[in-house]
Amino acid sequence: MERKMLNIKLKDRIPTKEIRKKTQMINVVQYIQRQKWRWAGHIARDKDNRWTKRCTEWQPRSGRRDRGRPEARWMDDIRRAAGPQWQRNAQDRMK
Repeated sequence: MERKMLNIKLKDRIPTKEIRKKTQMINVVQYIQRQKWRWAGHIARDKDNRWTKRCTEWQPRSGRRDRGRPEARWMDDIRRAAGPQWQRNAQDRMK
């Protein structure tokens, strides 16, 4: 869409970063990741036992597991980037 706005063809070989500087649009993927991190910090700092915190910590155990790789959970991405102690680190908002 941004290339179309600036009338730039793919064969012009202009990187996406250059185009984003010209259009001053944000990267949607980075924006969504930042919002996810904000929400995860918010949930980790919750003091009471709300359903949002319970849902993020819930481990379903219902008999046999399915074959193959386990499905990626919402928190797996956060643990991969911030480590297993991310909830303790989230208590300090500045971190």
